[in-house]
This record gives sequence, structure tokens and C-alpha cells, in this order.
Amino acid sequence: MKIKFKLFAALADYLPHPSRTNSVELEVAADSTIQSIIDQFRLPSKLVHLVLVNGLYIYPSARITTKLKEGDVLAIWPPIAGG
Repeated sequence: MKIKFKLFAALADYLPHPSRTNSVELEVAADSTIQSIIDQFRLPSKLVHLVLVNGLYIYPSARITTKLKEGDVLAIWPPIAGG
């Protein structure tokens, strides 16, 4: 199945090359979970802060069990600081 995968800020460097934007379309297994995608791209856990699927926040405890569906948009942000 296909999903859209978006990584923001410093996480964008983890997308496959040659990605010129912060998103790619992925072909993933039908039973893929959010955590399986995070693991596949070797995203450092300390940088995986805000996770949304189709604009809805996914709690850290639910990332292991939440399965993705055809057409989902998975977006991940690192912690953001500033002032």
C-alpha cells in the first residue's frame, strides 16, 4: 500500500535521496505500524517528538500498535526550541 511520509526540520535528512522536498510517497506492507516506519528509516528516538497521521496526534504509547492505511499521511517533527 502507499502512504505519504513527511519529515520536518533536521529529520528531513533521513528521507531517501534524491528527495528535494520534505516528503516522499512510500510503498509499505499492509500491516505497517508507525513504529515500523520510524525503525525502517532509523530515526533517532530523541528526535521523534510530534507524530501525526492525517493531522491527528499519535501518542508515543500508540505508535507501536497504530497500523497505517492506504493513503495515510505520516508526518514527524523533532523537538522544536526557540523564543
